[in-house]
Amino acid sequence: MRTATSPATGRLASPSSGWPAVLAVTAGIFAIVTTEILPIGLLTSIGAGFTVSDGTAGLTMALPGYVAAAAAPTVTVATAGVDRRRMLCAFMFLLAVANLLAAAAPAYWAVLVSRVLVGIVIGGFWSVGAGLAGRLVPARSARRATAVVFAAVPLGSVVGVPLGTLIGDLAGWRAGFLMPGALSAAVLVALAVLLPPLPAGRPARLGVLRGMLRGTGTRSALLLTFLIVLAHFGAYTYVTPFLERVTDVPPGRITLFLLVYGAAGIAGTFLAGAAAARRPYAAFGVAGGLIAFAVLALPFLGRAEPGALGLLVVWGIGYGAVPVCSQACFAESAPESPEAASVLFTASFQATLSSGALVGGVVLDHACPPVLMLLAGTTASAMVAATALLAHMRKNGEDFSA
Repeated sequence: MRTATSPATGRLASPSSGWPAVLAVTAGIFAIVTTEILPIGLLTSIGAGFTVSDGTAGLTMALPGYVAAAAAPTVTVATAGVDRRRMLCAFMFLLAVANLLAAAAPAYWAVLVSRVLVGIVIGGFWSVGAGLAGRLVPARSARRATAVVFAAVPLGSVVGVPLGTLIGDLAGWRAGFLMPGALSAAVLVALAVLLPPLPAGRPARLGVLRGMLRGTGTRSALLLTFLIVLAHFGAYTYVTPFLERVTDVPPGRITLFLLVYGAAGIAGTFLAGAAAARRPYAAFGVAGGLIAFAVLALPFLGRAEPGALGLLVVWGIGYGAVPVCSQACFAESAPESPEAASVLFTASFQATLSSGALVGGVVLDHACPPVLMLLAGTTASAMVAATALLAHMRKNGEDFSA
């Protein structure tokens, strides 16, 4: 039986019972993240299966993000009056279809079509679900519930991607997509059963989004998110070729390396939770610094397995904090409209994710993995410098938008 909600806010009348709903949303994010970044572990297999280069296979990472960036504001505004529970269920159904299409793809174009569907899901589900935790639990638990939802991001790396990669190694890359497909179907049932009716409340409308884009806080969040996400996904999308060619890690052990990275990411998410709530920009700068150090050091210290593994731990902790810090920076710029903040966070994050994967693929096709890591590390360092500059400007009352 579903718990009754307030018609005005959609908050659970008995909010303590909202944790199962929070976990259902978390499972949905987990299924989405797993599907989105699964090609990282299967990249070389997908390329070999369709006789395309690693850079071309990287389109499976780039395409969903660009679609998601367009879908986030478009879908959210177009469905402003639709109950959010129904929207989340519809997106999870579409995700299951996308995974099944990828598994059965007769040619590479069909894989890309499936990734377009994934992009629509990412843009819509993230925009609605990322800021939903506060409506499902008491106000005093909202921060912890949000951290739980965002923990699905590194959890997709620590469990979803290694598991999909392992299945792909054992039964072929197509079988790797069947796992998130089955998971999506299970999450659809959980969302339908556990989520209460969720009226749209104060949905993200075009006027609100335009107003946010004129704000100093939003522009600062956009700049920092662009730099660090570009750096991270420019490098991490192609971490498997680096580990195989430079570190000389056997293919069967790549899963272990991704597992360690993901575990560190979960730790980074929860470590950043409280810090991002108090000082989001400072926490964001620290996360960027960890990524910059790890990626820059990888071509030098990552040529042996112990060094590469240690740097992946540092990298994982840093990136685990990035989504939490970025979302907190956007939320700080629009506390009165959390869904609008989530839309801008999703759109900027996904567009930059795709740009990183795309640029990284071009670099990899024309250079080598160590050069790619050095370029990405330099970009992450620029984010750290920008964070320090913005902190100085904020301290002196200067307007970033001027």
